[in-house]
Amino acid sequence: MIVVVEGISAAGKTTWCHQNAAQFLIKESYPEKRPDRQAGPGEAARIWTDWNAKRWSDAVAMERAQGVAVCDTDPLKLHFIWAMWQIGEVAESHWTAQLKFTRQALQDQRLGFADHYLFKKIDPDVAQAQKDHDAARSRPNFDLHLRLHASLVVWYETIEKVLSGRLNWELSETLPAAEHTPNPYRYDVSVFDRFIQMLPRPRR
Repeated sequence: MIVVVEGISAAGKTTWCHQNAAQFLIKESYPEKRPDRQAGPGEAARIWTDWNAKRWSDAVAMERAQGVAVCDTDPLKLHFIWAMWQIGEVAESHWTAQLKFTRQALQDQRLGFADHYLFKKIDPDVAQAQKDHDAARSRPNFDLHLRLHASLVVWYETIEKVLSGRLNWELSETLPAAEHTPNPYRYDVSVFDRFIQMLPRPRR
């Protein structure tokens, strides 16, 4: 079973992962040098997809060895660039480039849908208070994350529609039951395409 834990910065997902799934954890991580999307959306999309695929591979290996893997943020990661497009932070070309590479990676079974998703909805004021309380982390993009929250909720509402019963809107006190039904659509491109078609376009 692969579990994805999601939410904006300061929602509490990393703390929850360390408290409840440290032995199964696939940490959130980034390339040492993050690619410049403005310089080349296609090349940046390729680099990010390869990085995300490595995290997915780590999750599959952990699942094989331990029976469960818990990912701090979704290895599919496509939600981020989609949400950025929704709020006008990137051009549509950035979204379509990332979509193309991600779809191919799913078709090649280098990326996939998780078996279960935990998404932490959070009030902006609560997130701000939690950020202020955690002096150990600077969170330089926190204001951006607050702006992304509504779009990320829409993304995972759509996940819930296509993968019914596989999403919780809270971080439960324990991991989902190990016997949770495996997702038969993990690498199903037709389900992926239907999911993408259901996503709204920006309203602006």
